[in-house]
Amino acid sequence: MSFSDIIAMASAHIMGVPFIILCLGTGLYFSVRTGFLQIRYLKDMVQKLFKSESSSVGISSFQAFMLALSGRVGTGNIAGVATAIALGGPGAVFWMWVTAFFGAGTAYIEAALGQVYKSKINGHYRGGPAYYILKGLKMKTYAIAFAIVTILSLGVLLPGVQSNAICIAFGNAFEMNYILTAILIVFLLALIIFGGIKRIAQVAEIVTPFMALGYMLLAIVIIAINYRNIPDMFMLIVKSALGFYPLLGGMTGAAISMGVKRGLFSNEAGQGTAPHAAAAAHVSHPGSQGLVQAFSVYVDTLLVCSATAFIILATGMYRVYDGVGGAIVFDGGGLPAHVTEYGPIFTQLGVDKHFPGFGAAFVALALFFFAFTTIMSYYFQAETNVYFLTRNRRPRVSFWSVNALRVVMLVVTYFTSINEMQLAWNMADIGIGLMAWFNIIAILLLQKPALKTFFDYERQRRKGIREPVFNPVELGIANAEEWEEDRTCPPPPRNG
Repeated sequence: MSFSDIIAMASAHIMGVPFIILCLGTGLYFSVRTGFLQIRYLKDMVQKLFKSESSSVGISSFQAFMLALSGRVGTGNIAGVATAIALGGPGAVFWMWVTAFFGAGTAYIEAALGQVYKSKINGHYRGGPAYYILKGLKMKTYAIAFAIVTILSLGVLLPGVQSNAICIAFGNAFEMNYILTAILIVFLLALIIFGGIKRIAQVAEIVTPFMALGYMLLAIVIIAINYRNIPDMFMLIVKSALGFYPLLGGMTGAAISMGVKRGLFSNEAGQGTAPHAAAAAHVSHPGSQGLVQAFSVYVDTLLVCSATAFIILATGMYRVYDGVGGAIVFDGGGLPAHVTEYGPIFTQLGVDKHFPGFGAAFVALALFFFAFTTIMSYYFQAETNVYFLTRNRRPRVSFWSVNALRVVMLVVTYFTSINEMQLAWNMADIGIGLMAWFNIIAILLLQKPALKTFFDYERQRRKGIREPVFNPVELGIANAEEWEEDRTCPPPPRNG
């Protein structure tokens, strides 16, 4: 059995049916417990983006939103959606939407917990699952295990699928050598990650809105051109998802599996990555950042992922693979005979259909920004967990550990850039699955302080307080010392 076969088998076991039930079930549970906050607080989600400002110890809500969004919006939004459609059929798009809707509830809970149990390290807020597992559950071994899994996943297993997709897209658009593309990625990444959290947040704040809006505008133009296909496209998505489409009747299971897997890969709800960015924000209440992160799930999946799906489906540039080498070809075209890997090329063909000579290049550049900022976000989150593991050691240990992470990640990013795409996806699935298993179990165990935080936010909003203020002592939440000790900013006035 080859290394690729072992990785594929491990991926299938880690992200099997129990994993899908865990993800959807947890999202449904927290959605019900919070009264479907993802619907009721949609207005607040948008308003909270611009309410807070950065400080000497924390970044603003908008920067935290963009930092998390830079991690969410990546290869999954282009290559991941195409892969889901290729292996699960158009119905996979429906299950990506379902995952995002319920995932918004999960995203709120994990982000709020990240804020409640954040710590101040080297003058900056840090936090994430390892921190709330240690402080909230008081399970040191569990927290250390999560930190190690996160460093391995984000530093070794996940960057390859991002950089690999860039190489494929650039090769298709510009006939650019994979090695040259990989060197370019590593060089630019080194400039950013050696600049620290402030530089990462600043880059994400500028690049992420630009790339997401530009990509969605292009999708709107293509959908407008193909407006006659819209009703049939939505019918195809829904019928395929529920098993009513004759040709895809036997692929319902694959549609659910691929929709949930690629949906989670893209929006990261429950994976445990976004709480790292959420914890870095300076806000008056954890609920505020929870809503911001819930909204980022919507932006990622319901907007950006849908844009890719509509480009592919409206233009007919896709195939559905049966998993054993065959393909069901739909009317409207498909891949050239020499193309054997599904991924960003699907989307490039869709754009090229209406903008010959432009589509492949535009998608390649969009994918570069998507994937590059995601790798950048991966580094920040991995670095946060290195600081967690070395928090009680001498500063020199943290310094050398962080720099070792930087070097290892740059080396791994280069070598995984030139591997086969399927191997990169399987490695990424292992990383995502491991983190999600650890994190979702943790937030279920921590639901009591998380829900207390939500109900406190809701109670203050009902009183007309625009900016609720968090007091963990009043709520009986222990080990939230940063909220008890930090008085660098006076609380906002409590009036409507």
